Amino acid sequence: MDVQREVIGICSDPDFRARIVELVLKLCEVDTCPAQPLESLAANEARAFAILQAALSGLGLEGGRTVRREISPAIRAHPAYSTPYYSAAPHESVYQGRGNLLYLLDREPAMAGLGAAVNAHIDTVTPHIPPALGERFIAGRGTADDKGNVAAVIGALQILAELERRNAVALKNKLTVMFAVDEETGGNGSLDLAMDRVLRTRYSSILIMECTGNRLHPANRGAVYLRCEARFAPSTPGGAPGACLAEAYAWALLALLDEGEAIRGESAHPLFPHRPVQTCTGILGPFGGHPSAICGEVQFELACFEPPKQEDLRALVEHGVRRYVARYGDKTLVLDPSTGRKKVEKHYDLDRLSAGRWLVTIHGSTGHMGSLPLNDAAIAKWSYVVRELVQARQAGQVQFSLVLPPAGAGPSLVFEGAQGFLPTHSIQEVKARTREAFLSGIRAYLAEAGLPGDVIACEVTFDKLHNDAFAGDPDSTSMQRARRTAVELGLPGAENPPVGWDVSCDARLFAGEYPDLPVITFGAGKLEQAHSSAERLDIDELFEAICFTALFLLRETGSTS
Repeated sequence: MDVQREVIGICSDPDFRARIVELVLKLCEVDTCPAQPLESLAANEARAFAILQAALSGLGLEGGRTVRREISPAIRAHPAYSTPYYSAAPHESVYQGRGNLLYLLDREPAMAGLGAAVNAHIDTVTPHIPPALGERFIAGRGTADDKGNVAAVIGALQILAELERRNAVALKNKLTVMFAVDEETGGNGSLDLAMDRVLRTRYSSILIMECTGNRLHPANRGAVYLRCEARFAPSTPGGAPGACLAEAYAWALLALLDEGEAIRGESAHPLFPHRPVQTCTGILGPFGGHPSAICGEVQFELACFEPPKQEDLRALVEHGVRRYVARYGDKTLVLDPSTGRKKVEKHYDLDRLSAGRWLVTIHGSTGHMGSLPLNDAAIAKWSYVVRELVQARQAGQVQFSLVLPPAGAGPSLVFEGAQGFLPTHSIQEVKARTREAFLSGIRAYLAEAGLPGDVIACEVTFDKLHNDAFAGDPDSTSMQRARRTAVELGLPGAENPPVGWDVSCDARLFAGEYPDLPVITFGAGKLEQAHSSAERLDIDELFEAICFTALFLLRETGSTS
């Protein structure tokens, strides 16, 4: 019997496709974003797991069982542990009653195969966007990252069960399926699973399901989240005349972007010839939603002491925009292939609020930080515009004070962002360089303004996600099986030499814990749409991922050739 044809046939069955699409919709209806009370988050995770358990219980695979695993407090001692910043509860209680869901299938060993694992995560970034079904796409939060791939794993298991019922295959070896929490906040769910040495004896390779556009990657770039909080020093609680935290951040962010570009220039690695090293300006005060999500809009007010002509003020804003565009490109000239519209309709709005008061709105386009070259970072653009305005004030062209609403002239200002890096750099070096770059920008602003260097105190911390980069073996036996399967199915880029993935995910936890373990990242969904307001999943791409996952697991376990 032609197993590949059988798999493709099942994936083409209308009833099967309808059940999987319905599963994606059910999962995406459940809000598993961390920005909710801990009790609600735990309850919603349980709801999502109940949906999965119902699907798993219907498989009818002999030797299969589901296991709910509470996350162990032991993960706190691991270097890869990430502080669960979304809860004010003590660390030791954040994971009480919460954990991961496992599906374990135990069969007779086969010399031609090995134990295999699959991992996907059920959590999403904020805000929750309810799902909507279109003709070709499912839209909504989690469709691409990563609940669509959770459903793809379930679909692959359903195919394995159906093939066995048809006597087309006899499943072999052990299969370990992991549905994890907290990937988006640092990976603590998968960290608990990776640290489990007993669980590790079950598998000799692992497939991490992520939104790679159904491309195979034996390596991931790393990422570290930084948080910068500046306030006026205790000796000058109101600040020195002429000092402004928001203005100082424009210098600091530009210095951070320069340092990120320097790190990228040093990042020569054979699995990353495209150098996916990004500096994400994710959150500034009230603007932005996530350190690794591109911010799409920033506003600030100008109170001008001698009201300038609107055209003069507009010329300064446009000059700052041109400096940004010269470095990052003009996305008002680029069409979004998914919508057919411009990526950015316009760079800014300049609105008169009253005599001498203006509101400047900087526009961009959102998405995961890995899609920065395709999108437009409003906070980075804001930095260029603010620096242009401040330097014009220093030259006597205009006089104003700047306020970043609605934060206003508060006691502190917070920025959160992320810096990507490759295996060419250690995470310790990246932290040290980004910290120094940000602080040097603050110092440069104060020096140019002729202000004392101690007026602004700034703390730079790295308490959130801190993902190391890794490079696996692109020629491992498991990767060769995966590539063969992808080529036979005609998946994108399958015949090209494998490269590392442009972003970071839980794959690095297993690669870091077991350097010789083949760790492959693969899955449906487009990275440029993840973490964005336009997140969606191509339905055909979802079923291509199901076909691949089913065939790969059959071959990896020695259940078929």
